[in-house]
Amino acid sequence: MAGRSILISPYSPPTRLRPPDTPYRKLNNNNNNNNLYSTTEFQFKLKVQLFSNRLGFERIEVWRIRSDVKSEPYEVSKSTAPGAFKIKEKLGFGVGEKEEEDEVVVENGVMWWEEFPKRWTIVVLCFSAFLLCNMDRVNMSIAILPMSSEFHWNSTTVGLIQSSFFWGYLLTQIAGGIWADTVGGKRVLAFGVIWWSVATVLTPIAAKLGLPFLLIVRAFMGIGEGVAMPAMNNLLSKWVPVAERSRSLALVYSGMYLGSVTGLAFSPFLIHSYGWPSVFFSFGSLGTVWAALWLNKAYSSPLEDPGLRPEEKKLIFKNRVSEEPVKSIPWGSILSKAPVWALITCHFCHNWGTFILLTWMPTYYNQVLGFNLTESGLFCVLPWLTMAFSANLGGWIADTLVSKGYSVTTVRKVMQSIGFLGPAFFLSQLSHVDSPAMAVFCMACSQGSDAFSQSGLYSNHQDIAPRYSGVLLGLSNTAGVLAGVFGTAATGYILQHGSWDEVFDVAIGLYIAGTVIWNLFSTGEKIID
Repeated sequence: MAGRSILISPYSPPTRLRPPDTPYRKLNNNNNNNNLYSTTEFQFKLKVQLFSNRLGFERIEVWRIRSDVKSEPYEVSKSTAPGAFKIKEKLGFGVGEKEEEDEVVVENGVMWWEEFPKRWTIVVLCFSAFLLCNMDRVNMSIAILPMSSEFHWNSTTVGLIQSSFFWGYLLTQIAGGIWADTVGGKRVLAFGVIWWSVATVLTPIAAKLGLPFLLIVRAFMGIGEGVAMPAMNNLLSKWVPVAERSRSLALVYSGMYLGSVTGLAFSPFLIHSYGWPSVFFSFGSLGTVWAALWLNKAYSSPLEDPGLRPEEKKLIFKNRVSEEPVKSIPWGSILSKAPVWALITCHFCHNWGTFILLTWMPTYYNQVLGFNLTESGLFCVLPWLTMAFSANLGGWIADTLVSKGYSVTTVRKVMQSIGFLGPAFFLSQLSHVDSPAMAVFCMACSQGSDAFSQSGLYSNHQDIAPRYSGVLLGLSNTAGVLAGVFGTAATGYILQHGSWDEVFDVAIGLYIAGTVIWNLFSTGEKIID
């Protein structure tokens, strides 16, 4: 027979010829006379390794054996980033040459900050807006001391100026809620920040023109800040799941407290270095920076955000109410519910004490405790720091209790009772303390326990009427603003004819009344569809 013949023996397996120029490595170190044993051993090893893989043991050996018989093995990493993977590619080598490896990393994912949850981006931006909100609000409580000296204002006039902010603030609560629920919270909050920032910058100019101009500008500033809270409530009701509601609101409201800290801490320095007008010019200009970020990053609803990841959208829309836009407000249904009126009444009781401390605390430190301007600003920081901490602590506690199966109604009642009775107790001790340090301590504890209200009445709007949370907050905060208007002006009148003890007694009485009303009539269940 022509050509090359191949001898085949019945006692040995046929010799397998490898293709030319193919990387090859022997399965073991035995000689060529043991090919039958080698093949049998390979099959046995393969079966054992696959069996062990089913039991959940390490798979490294299986891949190694595969590497021996395949020319191009691939190892896929356990990267969590979508589209990110590692390719482990073996280069060709001849018989007896040392194996060389080269690793190539291909990244098709996104940067870490782009994977930050969009809902918490909205929360952080709202936090920043409320930081600016209270910076621009409390600067007057420090600047009013040199301003009253320069313009010869008495306590009644100071109270009038402090309360003028609430005139505009009162006008835009319900309107801001309706606007936010119908056109979206993004536009409304942007309008509010830009408006109050411009009014803040104009404050020194108005003060030099005369008292009527100052009152008008402060009222204009209140208009801008008045729409902020309903707009924020509308945004969070759309972006934040129920299980994260207390924490998100606590973080946003802690922005207010830290804004007070920042304003009270930096205002004395700016006043001493550059004069009292510098406080308004510098703080007001920060609103433009925030507005640029907000208009670029924020959306009124998850449905409007084209970059929202599917898994986050699924989380947000789980157990959510209808996303149909609000076309009309069911005023009859809203105003006929007892829990709504409990919310409105308790908001009034809460804000009476809060706004008194917000606007008059530096004056109390200066007149009663004898602190100078710088000391008044620095010691005013402590209660607001306490509020920032306790608000987030209360939010975490509330969400934890809800996740453990406690009813939302029980959680809201417990948290708000702390928010009422805590301040009432510590304010009652101010008339008995005999040192400035203890007075500051009582103020800090009063404000700290007050911050538990963020997990009580301030979370309740989204509980009982999630679709109309902006309108409902506008209603209840209107009552809260009335407390600010009457409480701030009444405090100036009381101080001109009485004492600080009488100021605190009124606040204590309202705190106790609010506790009773809240526990009798409030609920954490949805009552308005």
